[in-house]
Amino acid sequence: MMGEELFLQGNRAVVEGALYAGCNFYAGYPICPSTEILEIMSTRMPETGGTLIQMEDELSSIAAVIGASWGGAKSMTATSGPGFSLMQENIGYAVITETPCVIVDVQRGGPSTGQPTLPAHGDIMQARWGTHGSHSIIALAPSNIKECYELTVEAFNLSEQFRTPVIILSDGELAHMRERIEITDMPIVNREQFPEGKVSFPVDPNEEGVSPFPTFGRGHRTHVTGLSHTIVGYPSEDTEVQGKLIDRIIGKIENNKDTICKYEIINPDAKHLLVAYGIPARSAKDVVLNREDFGLFRPLTVWPFPSKAFIRATEDVKSVLVVEMNEGQLFREVERHACRAGVENVGLCSKLDGEMPTPQDILESHADMEVDQ
Repeated sequence: MMGEELFLQGNRAVVEGALYAGCNFYAGYPICPSTEILEIMSTRMPETGGTLIQMEDELSSIAAVIGASWGGAKSMTATSGPGFSLMQENIGYAVITETPCVIVDVQRGGPSTGQPTLPAHGDIMQARWGTHGSHSIIALAPSNIKECYELTVEAFNLSEQFRTPVIILSDGELAHMRERIEITDMPIVNREQFPEGKVSFPVDPNEEGVSPFPTFGRGHRTHVTGLSHTIVGYPSEDTEVQGKLIDRIIGKIENNKDTICKYEIINPDAKHLLVAYGIPARSAKDVVLNREDFGLFRPLTVWPFPSKAFIRATEDVKSVLVVEMNEGQLFREVERHACRAGVENVGLCSKLDGEMPTPQDILESHADMEVDQ
């Protein structure tokens, strides 16, 4: 398939990206608008020698994905908002046990059952803070079909490199649209393994804060727990142990943001800066391509937020307008960083009705900002 041009649906591109990255285990439950991922995986996974299980619900799906990862698989699941909510406790378990896995959240309107077939971006804060406790997370937001493919590969690479769950934030519009893309060669990262038969753990993680992975069945003395634990995996009530554990699992992401974070900047010298991600970024880009006074900052990595790059991008701008399909979930993050950069005029173009914002919506929201100023 390498070098081919393919006409792919967004959900199909996610599947092909996962298989290219080496995904060989999938557990999931059908839920709109992510269902095609499970359907396509059910035919593609046997072709590549992998394993697929349709589970009874989303709780069991993420549990199976975690277990498969500890058995050495590159594992993945996909869901939408209601199922993503059900997964949160086990996402926290994957964080504290440092389990590589990928979760695709094809977002739809909510709360509750909401709009099963229409797009929204109501899970942005849930991706960051949905599981309890102090932690950090990696979440990627594609805006086109090529990025559905490439960011899925990137999600697997980051999960393996940093031993962490990685979330892909798609949506119902992106999942079902089709575009022609060229499949290009991409690097693949595999997790660092303990030597087979080794029964003792190295105490020191590498410079990124990540320890080699002791896969089940390879002769390691392995203990896995959601409790606070020592570097060798055994529970501990020592406050120093807890402090070091949490500092490290946060630090391995936050201290490596320069490696993790990806973003796009268009027209960096413009007076007014739009901030958009996911499907609304397509409308924002249309504005920028037709108006020289507007620039675009598009985070492909929503979490951790690329704060240093964003602050640099706002050094000389007069206003910042955030474009979102929610009530302003990333807006709060953008606003606090814009204030640090000295930008006082920060506004929001918000759509909550299941339709993506149009270029005209964006321009009208910006005009309202200038009136209020």
